[in-house]
Amino acid sequence: MTITIDQAFVKQFEREVHEAYQRQGSKLKNTVRSVTNVQGASTTFQKIGKGTASTKSTHGMVPVMNLAHSNVECTLQDYYAGDWIDKMDELKININERQVIASAGAHALGRKTDELIISALGTASQNVIADGGVGLTKAKVLSAFETFGAKDVPDDGARFAVIGWKQWSDLLAINEFVSADYIGHDQLPYTSMTQAKMWLGTIWIPHTGLPVTGGGVRSCYFYHKTAIGHASGSDVQTDISWHGDRAAHFVNNMMSQGAALVDDTGVITINCDETPA
Repeated sequence: MTITIDQAFVKQFEREVHEAYQRQGSKLKNTVRSVTNVQGASTTFQKIGKGTASTKSTHGMVPVMNLAHSNVECTLQDYYAGDWIDKMDELKININERQVIASAGAHALGRKTDELIISALGTASQNVIADGGVGLTKAKVLSAFETFGAKDVPDDGARFAVIGWKQWSDLLAINEFVSADYIGHDQLPYTSMTQAKMWLGTIWIPHTGLPVTGGGVRSCYFYHKTAIGHASGSDVQTDISWHGDRAAHFVNNMMSQGAALVDDTGVITINCDETPA
């Protein structure tokens, strides 16, 4: 006879997975343009060009901006992260196996979300700063800052930079990044356990998932929130089923998501050398 798991256990497990995903799963989901509850296999992000204001004569027609409209399709894919919880093993361990599996599944899905966003960032090719045989320098940061200014990318608090941990160390060696004389006491990078910091109107986030070449060149990304689109057809869901032949519960975490480059202008790739001196 089939044995079903207690519904209270199921609901609690689903809540723990969802909370772990929101709290620790993805670093980048909230840094990009996002749409949820997508119906179908793909969705479309709209892109609108710049308008130009003009004068008109008395009683004349108001000039039309003729905004250029285009769109970018974002395809969703399904992802799964599951594991077994053996009934007898739960009696022999002194840890909460349910929470361990919930956290591991949420983190796996969170890493996949970030992987999708980083892959979309990697398709941008319009603005690239060469590694030049050095790491992340103040000159590279100012070059990216200047490029965004020249291209009228909004300086509205929605700029982000995702960098590797070696590049984070490079920033900590820049006086303007760490000195209270430049940024004030409230913005010092050592005052909080959260590894993210506002500098030059940009939120800097260290990340372990950025691509690196065999020659030790890491690709970092400086971008505006509207430049990348992230779509979710199904947020994190959990399914728990009892398998009597294994005397275990199988816990399956799943989601349907995708990411796409919406505006190439709003992404700058900063290549940084990581090879030892």
